[in-house]
Amino acid sequence: MVSGLLTLFGLLFISYLTGSFPTSILVGKITRGIDIREHGSGNAGGTNVFRVLGWKPALIVVVVDIFKGWLPVGLYAGALFSRQPIGDLGVLQLLCGFAAVLGHTYTIFAGFKGGKGVGTLAGMLLGLFPIVFPLCLAVFVLVLIFTGYVSVSSMSAATSLPVFLLILPPLTGLDPAPMSLLVFSLLVPWFIIYTHRSNISRLRDGTENRFEKAMIFRKKS
Repeated sequence: MVSGLLTLFGLLFISYLTGSFPTSILVGKITRGIDIREHGSGNAGGTNVFRVLGWKPALIVVVVDIFKGWLPVGLYAGALFSRQPIGDLGVLQLLCGFAAVLGHTYTIFAGFKGGKGVGTLAGMLLGLFPIVFPLCLAVFVLVLIFTGYVSVSSMSAATSLPVFLLILPPLTGLDPAPMSLLVFSLLVPWFIIYTHRSNISRLRDGTENRFEKAMIFRKKS
């Protein structure tokens, strides 16, 4: 029992360290010699990297951040469970994935000031919900196209997760998601809304940054 708990805590700590890898901060230092948190919106995420450094560095950040979320769910949890089963595999994957998201948001390598967790959470969801993930991604893209707000797109995609998990099984005949994943899916929107609370304030004030180039249906003046 004690050995199992120590193994679990060790795995969670490794997952947290994986999520803590400060991708955008390192990319900013390497490409421009800057701390990305001191430029643009001040956020250590892919969107701010795109605004400040361009699409190529931003693509690197997004891919690595997604991988940081997928790795604990898709590899770490399964590897441990195959050697030393601890409880339910789905719950173990949830714990490892969320530890990585917390690591990204509160990275130990940069004074516990990281990004908003969207990219790493996307990687976690890709590992947990491979069928639902593309639908959430579609929601993100559609909202971005029509509003131009990455923050609104992120919150909308997160909110759509529990909806898709509930409606897909009866419509497609797929097995219902386990209760642990359903409960987690209900918590995801609240976490994303919490990490975007400053964006919500700017949306109210009308000062939120808008990704104009994404609004492909906007009428040009």
